[in-house]
Amino acid sequence: MKTLPGLCAVLLTVFSTCSIARDWQLAKDEDGIKVYLNRVPHSQYQSFRGVALIKADVPTLSHLQENLTIACKWLYACADMRLLKIEGDSTFVYLTTELPWPANTRDMVLRVRTEQTDDGGVVRHLSAVNGMQPEVPGVIRVEQLEGVWQMVPKGERETEVTYQLQAEPAGDIPSWLANRFVIDAPMVTLKTLRAVAEHQGGHSADVEGGGRTP
Repeated sequence: MKTLPGLCAVLLTVFSTCSIARDWQLAKDEDGIKVYLNRVPHSQYQSFRGVALIKADVPTLSHLQENLTIACKWLYACADMRLLKIEGDSTFVYLTTELPWPANTRDMVLRVRTEQTDDGGVVRHLSAVNGMQPEVPGVIRVEQLEGVWQMVPKGERETEVTYQLQAEPAGDIPSWLANRFVIDAPMVTLKTLRAVAEHQGGHSADVEGGGRTP
């Protein structure tokens, strides 16, 4: 089973700065998950932010992100995810996404830089990296993406999880599909992650599966 320290994914500059500077508008509030959208200057695509309170601790959620086999199952539109390399606090991952018709398959290389916070939380900064993997015929390469995962402990076994992303998907994507994606991606991702995390019941050994990559 493929794992790695310090990931996940599926995927904005420094989170705290962007959080204050941007004017986020609530777009959907469903089943305890809130999705906010924001217009991005010089882009036709909106950025999204999803926020959910999950009844699981930070280590459990971290393990679910670090195990690529599991992570690809709860990350919206993920078709494949594999580890490329680890350098210091950064992990490099190759990710393939399959969007609904008529959009073509996309792929990207993600750099995931992980930091631990003083309150026991975790922040993972996501950014697209170019030139690390050869392009695949028939697959559109995403070269511009910035995002963040933030996990803040709330109480003994609860965590506030924020998933924020802004990307230029390249190629042609119908406006209706782009508008649907920025809602579905955070909503489905957080809903599925919550279901998996709460089902695990905090048993880290079950989450880790086959062990961790050194």
